[in-house]
Amino acid sequence: MTQQDLTRDEVNGLRSARELEGHLTWLDAFTPAALGVLAVASGIYTYLGVSSLLEDTGAMSFLAAVAYSIAVSVGIFVFWSYLLRLLPAMRTAGGFVGLSIATMVGSVAIVAMSSWLNAAALAGGAAVEQHLARTVQDYQASLERAHLIAVSAQGLERDVARARTSFEDLSEQERAGELSGTAGRGAVFRLLNQKADELRALEAQIAAQGQPIQAAFEEGNDILSRMRALIVAQGPVDQRSVTFSEESVRLAGVITTLRQLQVAQLVARAAEDLRASVVLPELDGASAGVRQDQAATIGSVLDALDGRAATLRAAAEEVLAMPPPQETTYTPISSADAVIRYAGNFAPSWAGAIAIDLLPGVLVFILAVTQAAIRRGKEGAGAEATLTLADLRAAMRAMKDIEGAMGAADQARHDREAPPAREPDRRAPPDYADRRAPPDTADRRAPPDPAALGPAPEAADPGREPPADPGARPERRGPSALKIDAAE
Repeated sequence: MTQQDLTRDEVNGLRSARELEGHLTWLDAFTPAALGVLAVASGIYTYLGVSSLLEDTGAMSFLAAVAYSIAVSVGIFVFWSYLLRLLPAMRTAGGFVGLSIATMVGSVAIVAMSSWLNAAALAGGAAVEQHLARTVQDYQASLERAHLIAVSAQGLERDVARARTSFEDLSEQERAGELSGTAGRGAVFRLLNQKADELRALEAQIAAQGQPIQAAFEEGNDILSRMRALIVAQGPVDQRSVTFSEESVRLAGVITTLRQLQVAQLVARAAEDLRASVVLPELDGASAGVRQDQAATIGSVLDALDGRAATLRAAAEEVLAMPPPQETTYTPISSADAVIRYAGNFAPSWAGAIAIDLLPGVLVFILAVTQAAIRRGKEGAGAEATLTLADLRAAMRAMKDIEGAMGAADQARHDREAPPAREPDRRAPPDYADRRAPPDTADRRAPPDPAALGPAPEAADPGREPPADPGARPERRGPSALKIDAAE
């Protein structure tokens, strides 16, 4: 099939295929080197990530990290080298789908054994600092919550003071005779004073907790300030994490102290005991009518006491119903675990870590598309149309090698079949020594007689072929000469 037999589209496709093949030949010159550079870079970051996970820093840990990183580099290089050669060459749908599935499985394996360690090497320190910052936020929230509950419990002091004041007012009224009708300090007055004294003592206990609560809150804020300074300080994050852990223990103690200083539970128990702990005094009225009035007044006081106790208990239960501070404990974390836990905050680092491992997959896709375009360009063209100058030169060299081999074989066969040549008789005649001329004299032998030489050979005829030499070997003509004769 000649170029005249091809359509214009086929000729253009063939030219495009040859151009793409030339580009691929040029790209193949440095693609393995580029793939090796990517594999080595991934291995280096993998080594850094593995080193951050190993607790021991001895020679064995160093060898383990180096061996793992080398294995990762070799695995990545071999995996993508296989795909760069095999996947673009697949012509069947089944083979292409199978290798595509193998590519996805291999990519997941590379991410599992290398990419997350690369991310740990790229952003491990920042991820640990992020963990420290989150821990500080949790501790601050717990501290503020504990302080809020403690201060809210301190607000119960006003409710207790109001109840105490009401009982003191009632006792003054009883002393003036406005309640039971009998002035003085009788049974009703003593009962009212008893409850006023209990509420006064409870009020004093609540007031006494104010200063410790404020001091604990200030101490907690100081610890939080030191913890924030450790997050942004210079130096290895591992050393800062140790100091951070010590400060977190102190802060947890402060939060526990604040939870113990809140008095809501104390007020609730006092409200329950306010009615149950009533000691009824003996009625000391002079007459039965007075004693009856005192009993009625004491019943009214007990009813008022129940109301005040219910009010205090309700206020204390409101404080107790507030959500308690969240239990916060600082847990040291490695850089790799921190990168995984806070992956959303380090998306660029994850993208770079995965891209350095899976970038050759894009090259595989590009090569597959290019090879498909080359095959489409060669469709409809015969083998002779797709031959390049290099292919023709290689074919000519092969023909010459074949001809040389065939000629050598014929020569060897001719040498084996030819009869052995007779050796000339080198024995001199008896008088040969006498007839030789002296070596120091000129040759005085007469010229030969032309008649003795026989007739002269005939002149060569231009149109007549020379007689064949019966002892000459016939010339062997190769396939190229036969093709030329056929063409003539």
